[in-house]
Amino acid sequence: MMRRVKRTVAARVTDPVVGVARSAREYRSRTGDTAVAVQAVICGSLGAAFVAFLVGSQWTVFPAGVFLATTVVGWRREQAATGKAVTFLMTVGTVGVLALIVAFLLVRSVPAVEHMGVGLLGRTADPLWAARDGGVYSLAPMLVGTAITTCIATVIATPVGIAGAVFISEIAPPRVRDVVKPGIELMAGIPSITYGFIGLTVLNQYFYAEFRTPTIGSYLAAGAMIGVMALPTVVTISEDALAAVPESVKSGALAMGSTPWQTTKSVTLPAGLSGVSAGVLLGVGRAMGETMAATVMLTHTKGFPSPVFDVFSQYGETLTTVIAFEGGNASGVHMSALFAGGVVLFVTVMALSVGSQYVEWRMHRKLGGET
Repeated sequence: MMRRVKRTVAARVTDPVVGVARSAREYRSRTGDTAVAVQAVICGSLGAAFVAFLVGSQWTVFPAGVFLATTVVGWRREQAATGKAVTFLMTVGTVGVLALIVAFLLVRSVPAVEHMGVGLLGRTADPLWAARDGGVYSLAPMLVGTAITTCIATVIATPVGIAGAVFISEIAPPRVRDVVKPGIELMAGIPSITYGFIGLTVLNQYFYAEFRTPTIGSYLAAGAMIGVMALPTVVTISEDALAAVPESVKSGALAMGSTPWQTTKSVTLPAGLSGVSAGVLLGVGRAMGETMAATVMLTHTKGFPSPVFDVFSQYGETLTTVIAFEGGNASGVHMSALFAGGVVLFVTVMALSVGSQYVEWRMHRKLGGET
């Protein structure tokens, strides 16, 4: 009798629990189906809107409207699924936009490559750049100008930037750090045309008056101003890398009898070298891709300095400045040659970015003791 009562009580207690579990499973199943449906509609509608936009359809607004409406409704009812779908689409969109930019640059540069062949990068005989008489286009003088200004900017930004990062991270008192670091970061927000105007009215005039340069513009002045513009990138990334060095490593060196400067020089800097190197390479990429400051300060005359390291040469042109200066009036093969210059810039900056990642990876393996 007692066993029968216990079984009855257990059954009455278990049945609601089993029912609740079954209801939960059914709810999760229905919710999962709804989430999948929401994700499918979001991805499908945005994909349809993108395709319609590419073909120039007048119906692009309808799939775009479906995407927006589904996102709003899904965010209220299936927030997790909607968030996953939207973030996935944003990631795919970023990669897709980059791929489209690369493809567009390559396609538009094909006519110039077919017209000039290897001479597009290697022609050194006059004329170097002439849109008339069949068109002659050589990027070689612009490559030399870009290399000169980038080297000057790197020579200025690298030691000053690393020294500034060491001071902010290891030497400066907290009150000074709280003022100096935001000030340096604010420098990155100053428009490049402002730097260019200062360089035009101050640096160019100074060099022209004091050194009797052949022209009012020079590679030295442009490179110096671009180096100042690259400083915030180098300082900020390098300081973050030095600040990320574990405090226990620094404390261990101090406990062994090292002075604070010896610890900074022999422990902190080597440990944060990967981040510092990445900051320098990104700063070099910023210097190489700078447009407006160099456009304002250079003379836009195409030719090779003689000797090649003559930073006060009468010639003054880089890849970025020729694109900015002539892009508005170019057409046909002329425009294609400018696109080819963009391809060269893109490949070079991408190589610098990959190089910074490789340096960081190698230093991580070395300092982490991996083989």
